[in-house]
Amino acid sequence: MTDVEKTGKTIDEAVEKALTELRVSRDEVEVEILEQPSKGLFGFLGSKPGKVKVSVIENPSLKANDLLEKVLDVMDLEVEIDVKQDEHGIFISMQGPDLGILIGRRGETLDALQYLVNLSSNKDQEHKQRIILDVEGYRKRREETLRGLAIKLAEKAKQKGRNVVLEPMNSQERRIIHTTLQSRNDIYTFSEGEDPYRKIVISPRK
Repeated sequence: MTDVEKTGKTIDEAVEKALTELRVSRDEVEVEILEQPSKGLFGFLGSKPGKVKVSVIENPSLKANDLLEKVLDVMDLEVEIDVKQDEHGIFISMQGPDLGILIGRRGETLDALQYLVNLSSNKDQEHKQRIILDVEGYRKRREETLRGLAIKLAEKAKQKGRNVVLEPMNSQERRIIHTTLQSRNDIYTFSEGEDPYRKIVISPRK
């Protein structure tokens, strides 16, 4: 539901009814006054209530939250969703019991869900927002694992004097590897292949 029409003795009362039904705050909606309230004879006979149309302002964070709630409801999962937004994008953290199913093998399920949320939430948006999903701090743990792996394999490439090819990764994870090793002058990294099989190569400098 993205808009409702409500009546009330005052415009404010009608708007509050709409906000309660839509479960949003005042700054997340646009209000159109359809009818001003009016007093009748002797202050009550023939009086008319005010009527408003309240519409939710479409934005990626609200759409993402709404989509996730529907998906999680279908999966019958109890999840607490926390949405934060800054100049870098929208970050959605999910907390709850038994959420491993949302992560999947090496985060594949989480990545797929993140892709769908980005696609749906940014549809018809003039300014697209980058949306990152996380479950129980998985992204942070995975980042730490990848940084450690990058350093370990860089040493291997240096000692063996030959390229080390990593497993296919998504763009987020490849960026972590590149960033971790970019300041080194004894090795360099590059990507090869096409998504979803695109992988990083760590190569020793000659």
